[in-house]
Amino acid sequence: MEIKIIKCLQDNYSYLLIDKKNNSACVIDPSESDPIINYVEKNKINLKFILNTHHHFDHIGGNKDLKKKYKSKIIGFEKDKNRIPEIDICLNDRDIWKGDNFELKIYHIPGHTLGHVCYHFFKQNILFTGDTLFSLGCGRIFEGTYNQMFSSLQLIKSFPLETKIYCGHEYSLKNSEFCINHDKKNSALIKKIELIKEAINNGLPSMPSTIKEELECNIFLKAKDVDTFSKLRDLKDKS
Repeated sequence: MEIKIIKCLQDNYSYLLIDKKNNSACVIDPSESDPIINYVEKNKINLKFILNTHHHFDHIGGNKDLKKKYKSKIIGFEKDKNRIPEIDICLNDRDIWKGDNFELKIYHIPGHTLGHVCYHFFKQNILFTGDTLFSLGCGRIFEGTYNQMFSSLQLIKSFPLETKIYCGHEYSLKNSEFCINHDKKNSALIKKIELIKEAINNGLPSMPSTIKEELECNIFLKAKDVDTFSKLRDLKDKS
């Protein structure tokens, strides 16, 4: 499998997971259709599936156009089916789904929204976390509670250390400023910030990160309890 990172809108990332054996693909969180269509057409890819982590428009904005053009099937969380337009395949928490050569397990991770999920392609050891876990950060709590977001992050922390993380936005550099302010002597964090700056200066995405890197560097994953996490989240919201 190959992952193509596609920049959308101002700072969103959509991801094409491409099966090189038959040149079919699924797209995760297509914010808008044009960048996806441009890449698919140029590379003669068969876009079979559309996966949404949650219902916010900057993650589903390209759904309808892509479905209409490629007859792609839209996949999402069962309890969000009324908020993801034209959904075709509804999955429940911990379901394993197979389509063509794609296989994943879905996890319900509320907090940012009540219906937020992540997709774990366990054979490739990659995790699409949407707006729940960012590199060096986590999502704002819009619909859920601090307890829900903290629990969702604890779940993500339990994945294998080498799991590659692909999140919904390029927030890494901004997030790093908050982390380093509260963890100034963290040598792993200092090194990661250097790599992030290098990537961005070269016009490259800072993705992927890994569970290991986030455990070492992401201050939100270092919070030992909900109270500590809540205080950090409030401070970040005000920064």
